[in-house]
Amino acid sequence: MSNAGYKQFCPLAMAAEVLCTRWTMVLLREMIAGSTRFNDLRRGVPKMSPTLLSQRLKDLEAAGIVEKTPVPSERGVFEYRLTDAGQDVREVVISMGMWGQKWVESSLSLRNLDPSLLMWDMRRNLNPDPLPKQRVVIQFIYHDLPSTKQNWWLVIEAAGDVDLCWADPGFDVDLFVTTDLRTMTAIWMGVTNVAAQADKFEFSGALEISDSIQTWLGLSPFAIQRKLIA
Repeated sequence: MSNAGYKQFCPLAMAAEVLCTRWTMVLLREMIAGSTRFNDLRRGVPKMSPTLLSQRLKDLEAAGIVEKTPVPSERGVFEYRLTDAGQDVREVVISMGMWGQKWVESSLSLRNLDPSLLMWDMRRNLNPDPLPKQRVVIQFIYHDLPSTKQNWWLVIEAAGDVDLCWADPGFDVDLFVTTDLRTMTAIWMGVTNVAAQADKFEFSGALEISDSIQTWLGLSPFAIQRKLIA
């Protein structure tokens, strides 16, 4: 950690010196969500440089919040997991997220659109239960983005595993969902829902999947909190 600090004995000040450095709370959010490997952590914090990510992981390890362990079956691969002290930060992260969801106006949040982060979060929070018990492929098309960022595929296996693809995975697509990035982000955040934004969606494919979209969509874990709508 940096030598600069608050120079106070107050436990809050000491905790802030550890937790309130740039990107640290966002990185902890990603670890609490389940990411343990460096590349997966990068996908959850795509605007954080690899160098800074590596440094923050070292800082958290030194602070006793994160433990780095080798993966026995994969040479040179490590996992980063929260220690008991790190697990105790969970409620702090959740409380901050809930506060932001409630009190930070949605118009401010929705300025920070990022399709890769949105789809990564949708992938891990998707509920496969309402979907057919077979491989299901859903292609999201964001018509307002450049062609290189328009298309995203979610592949849901029969066992419930979900994969995110940036390139065509080569499977038949069960449902095409066309909309704009801001609308999809607002729904993921819990600001609105699919029914309220029906005029901004175009569906093509299996009706049973499109009709149940609100039930299987992976929303933000903070979407249960009331949001200030602007």
